[in-house]
Amino acid sequence: MSIVVGYVPTPAGEAAVRAAVAEARLRGEDLLVLNSAREGSLVETTVASDEDLGRVLAQAEGAGVRARVVRGAHRDDFTDEILDLAAEHDASLIVIGLRRRSTVGKFIMGSVAQRILLQADHPVLAVKPPR
Repeated sequence: MSIVVGYVPTPAGEAAVRAAVAEARLRGEDLLVLNSAREGSLVETTVASDEDLGRVLAQAEGAGVRARVVRGAHRDDFTDEILDLAAEHDASLIVIGLRRRSTVGKFIMGSVAQRILLQADHPVLAVKPPR
């Protein structure tokens, strides 16, 4: 079994990685770090640089956790990609970071985090970055 974490280079993504590394260490499981780009997007802020991903892997290694980066591409929504990866690897836990959004923003744009929480067949740990 493994732990799957959705990673974007933001404070919420960093909080998710910290929590996922701690859980992987506690459970003695491997860590899968998913970073995904939207297909066809000219500018994508969710794509982590090699430097970002190297830092994440070093953080896991420093905690004694075996980690692997999975780079993906999604068409419409990141939700399906993270849920598919969790199913494929029979994940014991999915870890996601939550960012603060206004009520109007959630209503108009929807929420990937909300969809993961509602649709996941695996336990989900949702974390927020410190203020």
